[in-house]
Amino acid sequence: MLDVLPPAANLIADKGYDNNWFRQALIEKSIEPCIPSNRTRKQPLPYDKRLYRQRHRIENMLCILNNWGRIAAAVTFYLNQ
Repeated sequence: MLDVLPPAANLIADKGYDNNWFRQALIEKSIEPCIPSNRTRKQPLPYDKRLYRQRHRIENMLCILNNWGRIAAAVTFYLNQ
């Protein structure tokens, strides 16, 4: 996955991506990780909470686009019958 990442300043991910090797690989590629710490981490690592909130907006937009795609597919299906 790391080989196909486009050039970026930050990578916003959820807690599932919180592990040391992934964070280190991002830092080596000059990408700042914006990943909240998992509950099991004894010392939580800092992250940009303001930037992380934007992830929610992006997910909502993708959900809306996905729903419109389903609507368009259903309309096309019924028109072609």
